Amino acid sequence: MRTSRRVLIVVGDAAETVDTLYPYLRLQEDGFEPIVAAPDKRRYQMVLHEIPATGWNITREFEGYTIQADVAFRDVDPDDYAGIFYSGGRAPEYIRYDPALQRITRHFFEANKPVASVCHGVEIPCAAGVVKGRRMATVAKCRFDLEVCGGIYVDSPCVVDGNLVSGRTWHDHGRYMGAWIRLLQGGSRAHAEAAPAADMQSRKAR
Repeated sequence: MRTSRRVLIVVGDAAETVDTLYPYLRLQEDGFEPIVAAPDKRRYQMVLHEIPATGWNITREFEGYTIQADVAFRDVDPDDYAGIFYSGGRAPEYIRYDPALQRITRHFFEANKPVASVCHGVEIPCAAGVVKGRRMATVAKCRFDLEVCGGIYVDSPCVVDGNLVSGRTWHDHGRYMGAWIRLLQGGSRAHAEAAPAADMQSRKAR
């Protein structure tokens, strides 16, 4: 078991509400302490993203809840944390260039600690230069970002590549989150993949 129970959740203004709060609450359920990290230690405005059933062919944005950052990126010692989660929304597009966030990101990949990403969250590890040769799921509109940085796009609700777990959008939270939690609990990649694979087989059998 990993000694630390603290896990970073990366946000900024316009982080997606469901992408952020789902892992925040799931971590608490399993005895971890979610620590919200952002450019500064202040309150951030989150948003809701969806494609309406009629009238829109692209994502529409609505104002969501706010969330308080516990720590600024520049003050994070990544050695103190067991894992990291990259939330989606518009925030990653703006915060990915933060040198402290890039430093933090490289630590988790180099130390082989559990990493999870959903939707636009992929833009942060892409900017940090750590996705080359790695298989990841992301929202389709970010496929280019991933592939131009050397990553391998996979259109699946749960992709596990070593210490890296990813999903496409908030619709996949119930499919990939368990795999990441199992890695945080000290499980192997095979253990992390077991439940998603079993779930897929169950659905095929119906």
